Amino acid sequence: MSVKLTRRIAAELMERGESAVRIKPDAIADAKKAITREDVRTLIKNGSIYALKEKHNLSAYSKVLKEKRKKGRRRGQGRRKGTKKARGMLEYKKKIRGQRRVIKALKAESVIDNDAFKKYYALVKGGNFVSKASLLNHIINDGVKINEEKAKQLRHM
Repeated sequence: MSVKLTRRIAAELMERGESAVRIKPDAIADAKKAITREDVRTLIKNGSIYALKEKHNLSAYSKVLKEKRKKGRRRGQGRRKGTKKARGMLEYKKKIRGQRRVIKALKAESVIDNDAFKKYYALVKGGNFVSKASLLNHIINDGVKINEEKAKQLRHM
């Protein structure tokens, strides 16, 4: 067999790129004889085939900038691109995911049926509710029976 095949198999086994795999010069003959994956594994175990250390792109400057931004520096008007709404998506995601969890839990417990679930899901997606509490109030006003303990539990979900 060729060393190329051995190098490729070793790269797969070590989960590294082929260019990172090295074969010691005195073990090239053994590497050429290696036919199966098991043969390559033994060569790796012996240390005849090894991989170079992974490179990490560490930038000291980026660490400094991160620290400054943590303190609130470098976040002024001139740095911003995009509207306030475009920059503040995390709040929206957090709110929507919470509301979706509530209606999913109600569906799982058969409190609401599939049609009602679809209806509330669309309303949630449209941003009709300010919070989980307002969503639950709306559902209760529609005539769905949810006891106080369950409502409290769903609000803190």
